[in-house]
Amino acid sequence: MSKNEYKVGERAIYDARELGTGKMIVLGLQHMFAMFGATVVVPLITGLNVSTTLLFAGLGTLLFHLISKKKVPAFLGSSFAFLGGYAAIAPLGADGSSSELLPYACFGVACAGLLYLVLAALFKAYGTSKVMKYFPPVVTGPIIISIGLNLAPSAINNVASCWWVALVAIIIVVICNIWGKGMIKIVPILLGVIGSYLCAAVAGLIDFSQVAAAPWIGIPISYKNTVFSIFTGGNLNAGLLITSIVTIMPIALATMMEHIGDISAISSTCGINYIKDPGLHRTLTGDGLATAIASLFGAPANTTYGENTGVLTLTKVYDPRVIRIAAGFAILMSFCPKFAAIIEVMPSATIGGISLVLYGMISAVGVRNLVETNTDFSKSRNVLIAALIMVLSIGISYSSAGAINIPVGSMTLSLSGLATGSLVGIILNAILPGKDYKFEDDKPNRTGVNFEIISGETIVESREKEKH
Repeated sequence: MSKNEYKVGERAIYDARELGTGKMIVLGLQHMFAMFGATVVVPLITGLNVSTTLLFAGLGTLLFHLISKKKVPAFLGSSFAFLGGYAAIAPLGADGSSSELLPYACFGVACAGLLYLVLAALFKAYGTSKVMKYFPPVVTGPIIISIGLNLAPSAINNVASCWWVALVAIIIVVICNIWGKGMIKIVPILLGVIGSYLCAAVAGLIDFSQVAAAPWIGIPISYKNTVFSIFTGGNLNAGLLITSIVTIMPIALATMMEHIGDISAISSTCGINYIKDPGLHRTLTGDGLATAIASLFGAPANTTYGENTGVLTLTKVYDPRVIRIAAGFAILMSFCPKFAAIIEVMPSATIGGISLVLYGMISAVGVRNLVETNTDFSKSRNVLIAALIMVLSIGISYSSAGAINIPVGSMTLSLSGLATGSLVGIILNAILPGKDYKFEDDKPNRTGVNFEIISGETIVESREKEKH
């Protein structure tokens, strides 16, 4: 980075400090609402607790800032990428009720979070470019495509409970994302949820008795929803525990690439190379630990949020303290059970409508991952890698068994389609000649991965236009 670029970043932080406490609080609230729509959708789809989700989104963000030396203006919200893992281990009931197996799924996600620490150590020891050659877009892209396609049936099942309610949510999301301006364009998911929810309420499709019974203030963590509960209940299913790890951990390959793409985008937005300082080893460690800790307590996996990068672009205020204020507001909101109850009585059709968009977007992001990084499919090696990842990931998932079952002593280890496809893809990419993907430390390029809806053009695209 040039001195001028660093001055841009330092000037932005200085200007933010001149705003005063009142404006900083307002900016923090704006960041909280930007992350809110997508963050609360994940517990609705998976059956996890909304209050716990908000608590650990806030705490995870603060932990991330502490580990990254308080330099990176990133907010950590709920990750969509792990939805397939939750659905495979602990699918929701037909009536939308949460599964008692959720703690097992959370254990798998916690282990996936620890995988971040392994990659962070490799980055620290060998440098970014040497490690990234094992995780090129030709591997991560098809994995992401498979994640979305494997989730499609659950979205359709939810939508089928009331098509018109789901259609309202979809129409609002499309209109806001395509034609919306300002904050409306940044929070289309939140507006789609609210609009569909209100229509269902007016039609008398929602029972608000649960909301009336919920207290205003409460503890956002329930022990029975934590991972610790499965080790103290006396009914531990060791086979399911191992299956959860093997099924969910490969998803971290996609989310770690998403993390790198987001840090690259934030670097471009702020004019500071965060890949170099504080370094990917620190940001990955912060993200991974936040995910692992949140999962242990029954909250979804965390990830750096594209919506909040969009807010940085709109406001031109890059002070990380504003993000920490948003984290504080999320923590405060988590202590209101009545608020959580309002969200939890949401119709499954509303969840289905939003899921239909999100799951399709996840697969589309995988396609974008391949297109924007110029993956060369004239090479047979790339075609073979992508083909085997997708066929194995989707084919095994939709087979009669739904997994590859391997007897191990008295237990049965189940390899999901996604786990099998990911492992095959990584191994093939490592051994086949003709690798053509390079990631530079000094000028980080895109990975193309971002599971969130953000405003307008991608951040890096707009920066490239400014340069020309």
